Amino acid sequence: MERVTGIGGVFFKAKDPKELQTWYERHLGFVADENGYVSFKWWEGADPTREGQTIWSAMKDSTKYFDPSTRPYMINYRVENLDRMLAQLKAAGVEAKREDSEYGNFAWVMDPEGNRIELWEPPPEKK
Repeated sequence: MERVTGIGGVFFKAKDPKELQTWYERHLGFVADENGYVSFKWWEGADPTREGQTIWSAMKDSTKYFDPSTRPYMINYRVENLDRMLAQLKAAGVEAKREDSEYGNFAWVMDPEGNRIELWEPPPEKK
């Protein structure tokens, strides 16, 4: 059975993402890149050569990125093999949308309560 291996990111809606990012930077030390993403670096298990990351981002409250969910957040889950995960979900009747990019392979599904979930298979150098 394919399983989620960790949290790849936490994304949520904000009325003023820049102002909120400034608050998090000032009070909690979050430093966002030019796109508004904060990257928390860590290492895979006991292997210090395999760096991982968890992304945090406040997004404009009008974003359509979480659609069709009406929730103000979305969790990104890391997976080892997106193809196998999607085959497993399809066999269970779960529909998915997939997109491959330089940042890795992504898919989006909805859970039974209407939460949009992002699945992410990091690119080979990030696995």
